[in-house]
Formats: sequence, structure tokens, C-alpha cells
Amino acid sequence: MVPKTEKIWLDGKLVDWDEAKVHVLVNGLHYGSGVFEGIRCYKTEKGRAIFRLEEHIDRFYNSAKVYFMEIPFKKEEVGKAIKEVVKANNLQECYIRPIAFRGLGSLTLDFRENPVQVAVAAWPWGAYLGEDAIEKGIRCTFSSWVRIQNSMVPMIAKATGQYINSSLACIEAHLKGFDEALMLDSRGFVSEGPGENLFLVKGPYIITPSVTSSILVGITRDTIIKLALELGFKVVERDVVKDEVLMADELFFTGTAAEVTPIVEVDHRPIGNGKVGPVTKAIYTRFFEVIRRVDSKYKDWFSFID
Repeated sequence: MVPKTEKIWLDGKLVDWDEAKVHVLVNGLHYGSGVFEGIRCYKTEKGRAIFRLEEHIDRFYNSAKVYFMEIPFKKEEVGKAIKEVVKANNLQECYIRPIAFRGLGSLTLDFRENPVQVAVAAWPWGAYLGEDAIEKGIRCTFSSWVRIQNSMVPMIAKATGQYINSSLACIEAHLKGFDEALMLDSRGFVSEGPGENLFLVKGPYIITPSVTSSILVGITRDTIIKLALELGFKVVERDVVKDEVLMADELFFTGTAAEVTPIVEVDHRPIGNGKVGPVTKAIYTRFFEVIRRVDSKYKDWFSFID
């Protein structure tokens, strides 16, 4: 359950949690005509800070543009709203969900004339894949559901309707007794998790599926690539075959919700020695060090609230 907080920003003003309502006939509910972001606020040594806020807002607006949606607020207004929500709910660390969707009007598939509504909510959310996932790692399975390909919908956009594909893969994995799924693209190459980007470690290389593999180009993914290069690792973006995942020395997921989550088993096969590996440890240690200390090298990644 999403824990109830006090306030949600809806169409330009803060409203009580219970009053954040829309009509049952909004286009976004029926056809998934919406876009969203997942953002985290962290308690750092220098105060509460939203991580890579500008990049998230840019992607939010770019996703809307792809789907013929004009968000009726300026980027600066949405950024201010995000900070207001965190303040109003007195949250120290939280997950933030901005969403824009087509409201009440036509229920045809051409939703361009429907008004665009915007909301921002925030709530406490710990480790997405379990509180002990970072220390112990998680178990994954290859899904029978294929990742939507780029020629079907624009995977560069983070749109609400697209995630029904992810939900099917996630539910299938849970029914099989695994923590999360791994998805292939329509060509048979490895894509990503239902809501996470994937990284493989093999020898001196850290490998991640390229943008041609129907992935969402993650902001945390970009963060990890930069930090891995800083640590001296060789990072390669390319197509990845299924066998490479099973034979990898280490695997890990990245994402705003997942942060950096090690994978220690895939389809009952241990990855490496079946434990969290040294490269993954080095990556997530540096990731959280940058966040907690607000490393001056990456100070532009932080938008402070206080």
C-alpha cells in the first residue's frame, strides 16, 4: 500500500490526500494516455535534496511531447510543486510521482482535445525490491512476455499505458516465486526489467543493453555509467544475448525505485558465486556516497529543499 500523506499537488494547488480526485471517465484512465516520472528525495549531509530533478522534469516534458500533450504549467512551476509537496508532507526521504494525463472530454482514441491534468504526490518508500535486497541480492526469471518494441510505441517516453506490459512480466515472475523479471526485446536480445535497467559484469567490462533494445533510457542508468567510468571500469552499451546474462560474473538492476539492486540468481542458476559481487558493491557504495555527501563533483545533480 502507498502510505497516506497529507497533501497532493493537483492542477496548480495543494489539496488534501482524500480530495485528490478525478472523474471515472477521464481519458487517461481508459486508454493510458498519460506520462509520469519517479523521483527520489534524499536526506543528505547538507539537507534534503531531490536527485537529478532537472533531468526528470526534462524527460517528463519530452514524454508528454511525444504523446501530443502540452503540460499546462512551466517546468519551473512543476519543479516548485515537487518541492512544495515534500515540504507540505514534512518528508525527509521520499519517492515523488509527477503525472500528467488526459482528463475528461472525448473517449475516442484521438485524445488531443482533452485537457491535460497534472498531479504530484510524494510518500516514504524504501528499497523497491526488498529491504535486504542490496545486501543479499534478488532472484530473477526470464519472462515469457516480450518487451514492447520501439516501432510499436516510443519507448524513450515514460508513458502510463506502456507499463501494462511490465505488469504482466512482474506478475508472472512473482507467480513463479521470483523477485523480478528479465525481459527480452522483439529480436530476442535482452532488454531490461519491468521497471529497471540491467547491467552485466564480465571480466573488466560493465555491459548494459543499448537504446536499440527497447529500454527506457534511465536517469539512474546514466548516473551509474558516469560513476562506473569514474571508478575506472570499462562500460559498454550494446546488444546482449540471453546466454551472456546466465554466464555473467555479476548482474545488477538500476532505477529510481530500485536504486542499485544486485541480482544473484536467474532461473535457478547462480550468477557468479551466487553472492553480491565486488564490482556491484563498489558501484552501489559510490552511488550512496555521492548521494549522502553531495559530492562536489556532482553538485548539479541535487536540488535542495531547505
